[in-house]
Amino acid sequence: MSTDVRKTLIAAATHFYQVGWMVGTAGNLSAKTPDGSFWITASGCNKGQLREEDFVRIAPTGTVVESYPNQRPSAEMSIHQAIYSLFPEAQACYHVHSIEANLVSHFTDSEELPLPALEMIKGLGVWEEDPQVSLPVFINHLHVPQIAKEISDRFSHSPPPVPALLIRNHGVTVWGSSPATTQNYLEVVEYLFRYLVAARQVGISN
Repeated sequence: MSTDVRKTLIAAATHFYQVGWMVGTAGNLSAKTPDGSFWITASGCNKGQLREEDFVRIAPTGTVVESYPNQRPSAEMSIHQAIYSLFPEAQACYHVHSIEANLVSHFTDSEELPLPALEMIKGLGVWEEDPQVSLPVFINHLHVPQIAKEISDRFSHSPPPVPALLIRNHGVTVWGSSPATTQNYLEVVEYLFRYLVAARQVGISN
């Protein structure tokens, strides 16, 4: 099971690298194993050339339980750990650094980014007439555990309306009940980001 999960993550990372969402070593992906631990991409690895050795397995407590020599978990491991703790049903967590995600993070000064009421939003589980949905936005701290703490604090009191969050000037993080579902969520969110950027260029209000 562990090997299969890593192969799935490698395929996803390769795709995201090819579309420009995980350039160089940017971004990180993780997926749970049956015992509750999760595999996460190791720090400093090119996402277009991942191997099974380029992952670290982490216990729910954040302890490294399996790794290859000279590999350490992604610097954003604490965010993945927070998501799995907050949402036990989550089986995968993907974080990428697209240009559009960084651009739209400047479209609001608040802690929320209104999403366009497009048909595509159904792909995030929102089935409403003219939905009014906002994406949570967080400050990008150099000390990543601070971001994880703020995510935990806010979501513990106010769960997000969709399985995604945006870190300003950093990127988007999504999670889902399987790696396939998580990839679908990510592609939908990135579509909505591209729409927001394009709409602003032609003068369409959200």
